[in-house]
This record gives sequence, C-alpha cells and structure tokens, in this order.
Amino acid sequence: MSNVPDCHGDVCITCSDTAVEVTVLRLLEDDLAVVDTGQGEEEVSVALVPARVGDKILVHAREAIAVVGEMTQ
Repeated sequence: MSNVPDCHGDVCITCSDTAVEVTVLRLLEDDLAVVDTGQGEEEVSVALVPARVGDKILVHAREAIAVVGEMTQ
C-alpha cells in the first residue's frame, strides 16, 4: 500500500480486532480507498462493498465489510 498509516499503540486503527466506522475520502484503482479514521487517513480495500466517496463504511483488518451510511446527494 502506498500510504503507511499512523499507527497508535500496537495496531493501526483499521487493523485492530474491532470493526471501525470510517468515511471514504477518495476511491483508488484496484478496489482501494483512502478513508478518514478520525485520527488520520488510511488506505483500505473496498472490494467487498459498493462504497462511494462520502459513504460511512465499517472496516476490519483493512477490508471494508459494510456500508453503514451512504452520502446523500
């Protein structure tokens, strides 16, 4: 991955044992996205979900597992 996230403690925000809600900032090639974790930006996979810029998604182990809030147009 091109961006190395700023890890806090022993794990990165989106790599922890807990799914976290983040906001999609940019979609990249190869089903990747840059997300806002609330503590910085991280790159995650969105291959399993139909994420769009502005959506809130749940991420576990750098993999988006659900869209929990879609951006309203």
